[in-house]
Amino acid sequence: MQSRIYQSMHTQKKVAFYTLGCKLNFSETSTIARNFTDVGFERVGFEEVADIYVINTCSVTENADKRFKSIVKNALKKNDDAFLIAVGCYAQLKPEELANVGGVDLVLGATEKFKVTDYINDLSKNDMGEVHSCEISEADFYVGSYSIGDRTRAFLKVQDGCDYKCTYCTIPLARGISRSDTLENVLKNAKEISEKGIQEIVLTGVNIGDYGKGEFGNKKHEHTFFELVQALDKVEGIKRLRISSIEPNLLKDETIDFVAHSNSFVPHFHIPLQSGSNTLLKLMKRRYLKQVYTDRVQHIKKRMPNACIGVDVIVGFPGETDALFLETYQYLNELDISYLHVFTYSERPNTEAAEMGQIVPLKTRKKRSKMLRGLSVKKRRAFYESQLNTPQTVLFENENKEGYIHGFTENYVKVKTPWNPALVNTTHRVELSKIDEDGTVRFDWLEPTLTK
Repeated sequence: MQSRIYQSMHTQKKVAFYTLGCKLNFSETSTIARNFTDVGFERVGFEEVADIYVINTCSVTENADKRFKSIVKNALKKNDDAFLIAVGCYAQLKPEELANVGGVDLVLGATEKFKVTDYINDLSKNDMGEVHSCEISEADFYVGSYSIGDRTRAFLKVQDGCDYKCTYCTIPLARGISRSDTLENVLKNAKEISEKGIQEIVLTGVNIGDYGKGEFGNKKHEHTFFELVQALDKVEGIKRLRISSIEPNLLKDETIDFVAHSNSFVPHFHIPLQSGSNTLLKLMKRRYLKQVYTDRVQHIKKRMPNACIGVDVIVGFPGETDALFLETYQYLNELDISYLHVFTYSERPNTEAAEMGQIVPLKTRKKRSKMLRGLSVKKRRAFYESQLNTPQTVLFENENKEGYIHGFTENYVKVKTPWNPALVNTTHRVELSKIDEDGTVRFDWLEPTLTK
């Protein structure tokens, strides 16, 4: 039936995608996009006129919720007859709310988003969005995903869902229980990516350190994250493997030690901290105290002195006094880390934190966020300075930004050089020479020969 629907279309229909949120969302958007092209759609950029616009939503912060309406408006400006579809975390948590946004025609929850083409029987606009949602307990199966064709690196999904119960987080409500792709399928996807000439793969998921749980539909671990890392390192053709966000209690010394001498894994870790106060970590129901975090950072730096370490931190959590915030600030200031991702706490419905007292005023939250972002600039600058006059391998991106092409070293130093399309998706040995006014790094060529 589906093929008849598409064959009956007089002209090839166009579909565009907009992704909010995390690397995991980007990997899933790419998989959904491939589903569309497999049944005859042409994928175009979101800024272009399309017959269907698909918005992959996020609900980690209040701002992500608010952005949805403006994205819908922008799509309708391109084509006011376009069919608008919402998928993703916000679509699972608040489907009716999205369905009531003017112009939205279809809202698909966690179990339905990968079946989106099954719902495209008629592209006529609806008076109100049609909802196909589910109880999150039904989201107990795994759909593998990876992004490709969007950039010079691919995001490879290895795990989904989370069994943690952090008091501020809605992700378990939006994505369900922790479950994993099979090791065989992860390796197959990694091989497919490498065969397409993509130089770097970033491992992604909700809680990737929990990899192996639910691999074959059961709760026990068939494989561990360490075994996944070992297996991926043997896949031929992959130049770089990068571990995205991983919980400090799940990043084991054996993994750190392996990365230090691996074939493909790069010396870059992103490790959520959320607070440098044990008092707040307990209120957040995090599964570690800050000494565990300190131990991880110290072990990484002992094995890989040039490693880049990124940190997630939340400011303004209920009960965060001035003293507790300064404890976090001082802890991060003294810690040998490279940059921060700062999140201003926002109350999320159906979370424990939303019911807590001792609310931090919004003005105070913004002030603290500004302070930590300033600290991040200082930390990144210090890390970049520590890498000057060292040889590094750079992978160049595919965008011309104001006459420059940018790239990243293995340890995540951002560099730039005058635009040259021949450099796109190639790696080169360079020596980092100076930090530019915009914070990126200039370099001297050591190996100008293209190495695709």
